[in-house]
Amino acid sequence: MPSTALVWFRRDLRVHDHPALAAAHRECEQVVPVFVLDPRLLQGRFPSRNRAWFLHRCLAELREELRERGADLVVREGRPEEELPALAREAGASALYFASDVSPFAMARDRRVEAALEGVEVRRQPGLFVADVGRVRTKDGGPFSVFSPFHRAWERAPRREVVAAPARLAFPSGLVPGRLPAAPEPEAADPLPPGERAARERMEAWLRSGLGRYHERHDLLPGGTSELSPSLHFGCLSPRELEQRARDHGGPGAEAFVRQLAWRDFYAHVLLSHPGNARHAHRRAYDALEWDDDDGLLDAWREGRTGFPVVDAAMRQLRERGWMHNRGRLIVGSFLTKDLHLDWRHGEAHFMRHLLCGDEASNNGNWQWIASVGVDPAPYFRRMYNPMTQQRRHDPGGDYVRRWVPELRAVPLERLAEPWTMSAGEQRAAGCVIGEDYPAPIVDHKHERQRAMARYAAVVR
Repeated sequence: MPSTALVWFRRDLRVHDHPALAAAHRECEQVVPVFVLDPRLLQGRFPSRNRAWFLHRCLAELREELRERGADLVVREGRPEEELPALAREAGASALYFASDVSPFAMARDRRVEAALEGVEVRRQPGLFVADVGRVRTKDGGPFSVFSPFHRAWERAPRREVVAAPARLAFPSGLVPGRLPAAPEPEAADPLPPGERAARERMEAWLRSGLGRYHERHDLLPGGTSELSPSLHFGCLSPRELEQRARDHGGPGAEAFVRQLAWRDFYAHVLLSHPGNARHAHRRAYDALEWDDDDGLLDAWREGRTGFPVVDAAMRQLRERGWMHNRGRLIVGSFLTKDLHLDWRHGEAHFMRHLLCGDEASNNGNWQWIASVGVDPAPYFRRMYNPMTQQRRHDPGGDYVRRWVPELRAVPLERLAEPWTMSAGEQRAAGCVIGEDYPAPIVDHKHERQRAMARYAAVVR
């Protein structure tokens, strides 16, 4: 039995239901929890001040939790393939435990680490997903590219047991844990709270008062969702534990919520099986799709000044909170790609800059889905959302738009989805003159829909 093991924390910043930590504690005499601040991760393709802030705050809390259990969080800065072998020698560790991930970056990093370790046994564990996304396969043994059959196979896939947080951990004496740098300031003015304690409090509140009506409310923009995605992305909350707790609750709300956890696993399964999706359309023919190049339109979309209230509300929510309702993500994604005719990768990058839950697999999968270039194919014309219809359907009382677009607070509900249709007198009465207090629409939706139809049709012919 190895006397000392390293437990490499990555996107699993918690002590509850942590398979790698529990296995190391069970199988080894001493445990060295470690996090490596890798500059390639923090300053790489999709840098984000919001996620960097969230990460540092999570690490600070994780260190407290480990210290309460007699251990510490060792922090090293550099490349994991250099820092982990050095730490193993320093601590006399003969085993390394960590949770498997799926992104091309993570897969390449883990191969480098394993190759660099000499005399250290690598013991990969689950922990980032509900099921083992690499083992959910079609009858022919291949990966899935459509959600519904994946979901059926995922429901039948075996589940690991949820494990308790260790009460005490033995930590090598004399090992210097290292300094945790101060958290950078986030771009978001009011971000969702980081850390395992906040995640578990939010989970308990959600299970108690939100889950039961989720199937009725999940598409309502003013509320109805758990807002747990940042906690799941950073592993402050175990997706397996969340699934089990929801299933224990039971009912149609729980069933609908677990289905959303399956979507998260599905996109991880897709990226693991098709790493090229990180750079290209899954349906490669759509790499030939014609996109416009208009910085003015792109900036208007990013800043929430398109003149379409529901689009602007969602984009402002993203900038303010580092989070956006999933229905909002679909609306603004359709608008960017099919009304503005701008490349979905612009949207992917903007979301990865701002989203606290900027998960590469889910973000890439969702953007390709709404752009009609990815997996789970449907005719492209079915995903050309009318923003006015979407607003009336998913913000029927106007609460969401009025919260995030205060210029429109006094606009009558019957005009709120199309404020440009107000007469001059109505605009003055509402204190919202279109073109002065709030932008006029930057495009004509009906016209741009026809243009998008022609462009997509040219590719599939």
